Amino acid sequence: MSINSWPLDERPREKLLKKGPAALSDAEILAIFLRIGREGSTAVDLARELIDRHGSLKTLIDTDQKEFCATKGLGLVKYIQIQAAIELGRRYLQAELEVSDAFTNPKLTCEFLSMKLRAYPYEVFACLYLDNRHRLICFEELFNGTIDTAQVHAREVLRAAIKHNAAAVIFSHNHPSGVAEPSQADIQLTKELKRALAFIDVRVLDHIVIGDNEAVSLAERGLI
Repeated sequence: MSINSWPLDERPREKLLKKGPAALSDAEILAIFLRIGREGSTAVDLARELIDRHGSLKTLIDTDQKEFCATKGLGLVKYIQIQAAIELGRRYLQAELEVSDAFTNPKLTCEFLSMKLRAYPYEVFACLYLDNRHRLICFEELFNGTIDTAQVHAREVLRAAIKHNAAAVIFSHNHPSGVAEPSQADIQLTKELKRALAFIDVRVLDHIVIGDNEAVSLAERGLI
């Protein structure tokens, strides 16, 4: 049975238009990109199969180009479409941050940082540079590391803050393990950077640790 023979409320596109994108399952969202299935399977059936095979939608999307395109039912066009959709989401969130107060919109800030950092297989230390009204000046990835650590140099952090004429900063880094719980090293690093930046009157507002399905704010934990 093809999707066109389904009741309107069950078809992914019509369901999205009627109920909004949040109402769709991972398989239904992916099926919209796949557009067609294969013999004996609808696009939704194929999407469910692909997600089950890879373990999750995130794991499927995070596969590299070669592995993604080698999967039956996918290919280069689908890879390009999905990567473009992800980048579109990142740019939308960044545009939202640029016209809002990043520090008083923690949900949006965490969503943006998660989209930027979550997929890396190694640690990346990044920074949001803010003006004196806590509006976003820019986002910058400062240091890349290994699967469980990234060397952060205070002098480079200070130099970047001066370059961007920042009044405040929000740090962030990912945990490739997927567990967002801050380590003692994370807490100690944040305190050291806060002391260093105080000499040039730049405030450290937060340090957000990104995992697979969550983001942990050190400020909310009282650790800043």
